[in-house]
Amino acid sequence: MKNEAINTYNQRRQRQSQEMTFSDLTPQEENQLYSLDMYYEGEETQVIRIAGKKITQKLLVKAMHTLPDEKRTAVLLYYFFNMSDVEISQLLDIPRSTVQYRRTSSFELLKRFLEVHADEWID
Repeated sequence: MKNEAINTYNQRRQRQSQEMTFSDLTPQEENQLYSLDMYYEGEETQVIRIAGKKITQKLLVKAMHTLPDEKRTAVLLYYFFNMSDVEISQLLDIPRSTVQYRRTSSFELLKRFLEVHADEWID
C-alpha cells in the first residue's frame, strides 16, 4: 500500500511538472487548442452578378426586409413554399388578384432597393 501511495504521488508530481498555464503557451500551441468550423465560410462571399451589379445573399435578405409584411409574405409563400396564388389567397383569406398584385409589385420595390444598394461589379 505504501508503494501505491508513492507511485500515485510520483505520477501526480510528474503530471504537474508537465502542466503549464495558458500564458506560457506559444502562439502555435494556442492554435492547437481549438478548431474553427469553416462550413459557412463561403456563404458570405457568394455573389450573383446582375446588370453589372453584384448582389450578395445578405443584401437580398436586407431587400426582402424592406418589403411591407403582406408583400414579403406573398413572395415567401410563392417562391419558397411553392404555393400558388390561389393557395395563398385561401390561406390569407384575400382575393387571388391581391396576392398577384402584392407579389408582382414587390419585384419593383426589390429592384429599386438592389439598384441603389448593390455594389458595382469590377472585373
